[in-house]
Amino acid sequence: MNAPADIELPVVVIGAGPIGLAAAAHLIDQGVQPLLLEAGPVAGSAVRDWSHVRLFSTWGEVVDPAAEKLLAPTGWVKPDEATYPTGGEWAEQYLQPLAAVLGERLRVGARVTGVSRLGRDRVVDADRETQPFTVHIAHTDGSEERLTARAVIDASGTWSTPGPIGGDGLPALGERSAADRISYRVPDLKDSAVRARYTGKRTAVIGSGASAFTALAYLADLAKDEAGTHTTWILRRGISGSTFGGGEADQLPARGALGLAAKAAIVHGYADAVTGFRTTAVEKTGDQLVLVAEDGRRLDPVDEVIVLTGFRPDLTFLDELRLGLDERLQAPTELAPLIDPNQHSCGTVYPHGASELAHPEKDVYLVGMKSYGRAPTFLAMTGYEQVRSIAAALAGDMEAAERVELTLPETGVCGGAGLFDEPDAAEATGGGCCVAPATLTIGAPASSGGC
Repeated sequence: MNAPADIELPVVVIGAGPIGLAAAAHLIDQGVQPLLLEAGPVAGSAVRDWSHVRLFSTWGEVVDPAAEKLLAPTGWVKPDEATYPTGGEWAEQYLQPLAAVLGERLRVGARVTGVSRLGRDRVVDADRETQPFTVHIAHTDGSEERLTARAVIDASGTWSTPGPIGGDGLPALGERSAADRISYRVPDLKDSAVRARYTGKRTAVIGSGASAFTALAYLADLAKDEAGTHTTWILRRGISGSTFGGGEADQLPARGALGLAAKAAIVHGYADAVTGFRTTAVEKTGDQLVLVAEDGRRLDPVDEVIVLTGFRPDLTFLDELRLGLDERLQAPTELAPLIDPNQHSCGTVYPHGASELAHPEKDVYLVGMKSYGRAPTFLAMTGYEQVRSIAAALAGDMEAAERVELTLPETGVCGGAGLFDEPDAAEATGGGCCVAPATLTIGAPASSGGC
């Protein structure tokens, strides 16, 4: 269903990552004109930052249907659906061709610094919903711009705001002053400069998820070849039977293999684990760093620290909008109980769309990783379904918007980093993440299994 003819303002989409690009494709499919704003120099800038890491998801699960439809007339050929792309391959073989099709609908080097209603701050009620949105932009050349929009879809993700070292969710004392020795990303040890940074060094890895497993496995491989390389793995909780995933019994073999690789790093002495350690301070001692816990424990000095404690949404530029967010997850209020990581994994997230993503401020939507706030259970396919539903709602097709359908793997797939350097490595473990898909619809129970 097409948008009414009298609507001329575009829908502004913030962020040209996988979900933002998919949002643009779905809007075009509905006859609604998007304007996509990307802070980075190219589409998929955040994905390119982890180009060395292979996804858990196959090509069949990371290509949006509307985007594929938009690409078809260009002669674009979808890669083998059963193989696993790296972040770099995802960006080069899919995101960049899609960006090229969008043409002038995409502006890069355009960072959104604020969103509001025209002539209305968040306090003013009068005629609020009749006013278009104003979007303030800072360009890389130093110039500024203000444009108007009929709706705003924020797909800017959470990559730019990683969690800090502090166990209380705040930066540890001394964390900022030691920034030259601290990284918040899985290291690309194929890069000679990065490899040199960790070769023969003692490194602390803080975190307990797939990214931490990946870093442990990478550093263990380095330690096998380079004497003096050692890792201290710091966990805020203790080690239990589920710490390393399900191993060979894991319903996601790729994830199980990753957990086993991290466990092997400990067993073979390439890393040691420190549990129940909630960091409160980072102290410099010579050229090294000492981590201090809130209980007073001090670890042996390390040369480098890798912090992989998750991500959080940047809401600062949305401060003049009336958002309804859960007080814990910082996700939309209606969505939060459906994605609560204390109860849900990727495969048990209930299908959702425009209704669950709505805010008190009409026609504003947070989508993709941004919509999940601090929950780590996001899945690319979930984001594609979100923007399909929202595009239908903005086009006035409420039947399509409410008819939310989502196809997920039986066990779910987290949008995280994989370990494998070659496509057939995942296949050697018995397959990756996406076997036995189950179709979920509104009103149907979520599939069982974890992610």
